Amino acid sequence: MTGIHSVENMRLSDKMTIEAGTPGTELMARAGRGIFEAAAWKPPVAVVCGTGNNAGDGYVLALLLLENNIPCTVFLLAEKWSADGRYYYDKCVSAGAEIRLIPEKPDFSAYGSVADCLFGTGFSGEVKGKAKDVIEAINRSGAYVVSADINSGLSGDGGMAVSAVRSDLTVSVGAFQPGHFLNMAKDLIKEKINVDIGIGFRFPPYLLADPAYLKAAFPPRKNFSNKSTYGYVGLIGGSAKYAGAVKLAALANAAMRGGAGVVKLAAPASLCAALRPEVLEATLFPLSDNNGDLVFREEEMKGFTGGLKAVAFGMGAGLSDETGRMLTWLLQNYTGKLVIDADGLNALAKTDKSALRNAACRVLLTPHNMEFSRLSGHSVDEILADPIPLAREFAKETGAVLLLKGPATVITDGETVLLTDRGCPGMATAGSGDVLSGVLAALCGYNDDLMLAAAAGAWLNGRAGELAQEAFGPVSMTAGDTAANLPRAVRELTDD
Repeated sequence: MTGIHSVENMRLSDKMTIEAGTPGTELMARAGRGIFEAAAWKPPVAVVCGTGNNAGDGYVLALLLLENNIPCTVFLLAEKWSADGRYYYDKCVSAGAEIRLIPEKPDFSAYGSVADCLFGTGFSGEVKGKAKDVIEAINRSGAYVVSADINSGLSGDGGMAVSAVRSDLTVSVGAFQPGHFLNMAKDLIKEKINVDIGIGFRFPPYLLADPAYLKAAFPPRKNFSNKSTYGYVGLIGGSAKYAGAVKLAALANAAMRGGAGVVKLAAPASLCAALRPEVLEATLFPLSDNNGDLVFREEEMKGFTGGLKAVAFGMGAGLSDETGRMLTWLLQNYTGKLVIDADGLNALAKTDKSALRNAACRVLLTPHNMEFSRLSGHSVDEILADPIPLAREFAKETGAVLLLKGPATVITDGETVLLTDRGCPGMATAGSGDVLSGVLAALCGYNDDLMLAAAAGAWLNGRAGELAQEAFGPVSMTAGDTAANLPRAVRELTDD
């Protein structure tokens, strides 16, 4: 799997590598060469440099462009340099490179390529003043844009930006950072590649889950097996307002297509007649209700959960006190794997965290940023700025596995951190999370490794969404289209 390192880990690792005997100028030379070799440069090239080490990579790049007879101009944000950057700037001067200060009204439209070497991964906050004008000029230039290390203006830890360069290619140096994947990254980076420059890392990386790893969630199926081999799983949810949520999770296209042996759907009794024609392979289990809203009955919950390997709870369940009572009972009495989503998470936010720490079951939480804000007490802005440490801290404190949804998904048990980066804009539609819950329940039915099941479910849901968007476009696709494409996504993981 691909390693992903926090900005602080990169800073410490860079320092450690230099202290171990590799000069900073040598690391900078390797970075510049890696950026040069990664891109298909269209002359002439504007190399746009800031004032730190990222600019130093740009000076090395300019020297290599000149050596290869590719016309280029070096543009300076200011006449200020880091020590290593100054070393290569002086070499550019000696080599006769064309060097200019960026004018008050920058314009790069005459260039075939622009190398963005303004800010590196250490940047945080909002770009202002002249630097913002430069970024806007790069974005309207029409040139082939290559960002060195990370797009200028984009946060290396959170993938958030107010104003940032849009790149055709981003060449990370040493290792990817979370900001290359999270939040706004996909909207700013068309393609990305990492170049290894020989850094020894101070701390273990986060990991980008790849198909080779995720395939383990689908062990070969034997002829000598039956439906119980692959897990009885349950889905609890639905209400008068949100009848479709649990239906989406329960559709054969969601839970059964995820590989579950048997799916049992528990929904308000008054809704079951309407659900029955839509739910073919799944088994319906009517629950007591009051005008379509769930009512907790302990004997019903015992009867429903008996023998289930995994249960997903909360999809469209509503915000009544009865939802909270059901959740409390599950946490205290159910001994399988419990996926908590949607209104289940809202009910959980009203309880003490000790309910998770002392749970009889193994718990997988699936919040989006607002739901995680309610659970953790951190603001949405804090979560967006640096989600991984906050997710990790919450998982470690509660003992739950946390799956934090977003353009890239973060999965952690408090120690290991996995990321999946499949998904698309068309999935920003009602029901996408409900489909994910169905897939997760299925995978948890026949996988003991919750981290593996969560990562495989997130990857499958995202990949199925991409396939749906290819067919219907980002505007017209629905969550049902994602569910319908799950078989193709599963085949991509399981076919040799």
